[in-house]
Amino acid sequence: MSQTTLKLSVFATLLLLAGGMSAQAADETFTVRIENVSAADALKLSNGKTEPVGVAPVLYVIHTNRAPLFTSGEPDRGKGLEALAEDGPTGPLEKSLKGQPGIVHVGSTDTPVGASSPGDIWPGQTFEFKVTAKPAERLTIATMFAQSNDLFYAPREEGIALFDASGKPIRGDVTSQILLWDAGTEVNEEPGLGPNQAPLQPAPNTGPAEHGVVRPITEVKDGFHYPIVPEVLRVTITPGQAATR
Repeated sequence: MSQTTLKLSVFATLLLLAGGMSAQAADETFTVRIENVSAADALKLSNGKTEPVGVAPVLYVIHTNRAPLFTSGEPDRGKGLEALAEDGPTGPLEKSLKGQPGIVHVGSTDTPVGASSPGDIWPGQTFEFKVTAKPAERLTIATMFAQSNDLFYAPREEGIALFDASGKPIRGDVTSQILLWDAGTEVNEEPGLGPNQAPLQPAPNTGPAEHGVVRPITEVKDGFHYPIVPEVLRVTITPGQAATR
């Protein structure tokens, strides 16, 4: 092999390596919107009245591990999900997740789009946040169904894939991947009327303990009616420009 050919070969190899390193360092930025699309009468109460559904501030996690928040069919892990599901705060769970194996990033958003102060979102309001991720990293969100004892919205335990099988970032409505979950930590009362639910209780963390397991509300036979997810939430993901982590 001539010196010229050798130099060209080495140069080509270096270019390939540099390209691979650049690809590994590049993250995709995603904008995630969580809209409250519930009607003013979404909750039909036994006292004849109606209410809209409130949706609490949102915790979000970019992760590589399979089940960062919970395992379906098992008890709550005691890391902060109970507080989020019963009273709405994201802080305890966010703090416990930071720095854990498989957790790439954890954050929260608590101020509706266009609002000047934190709060739940009600019909017509939206939470929005941006995250960055690489292929094989997934997104999990969690937010309390406000008029409940311990219910929360989240995807299945493995989270939402942000890239398809070819490595292309996903785009569009992912509401079908969101479920309403029962944390199994507090006995359920009628949604919107329970005296131990966050809007009505005298203080946080009140109400009889359930000692149950985390499971979809569709598996819970408590005799109460809950609006289906698309009647309350619309969750969309839009990829943007690549960023460098």
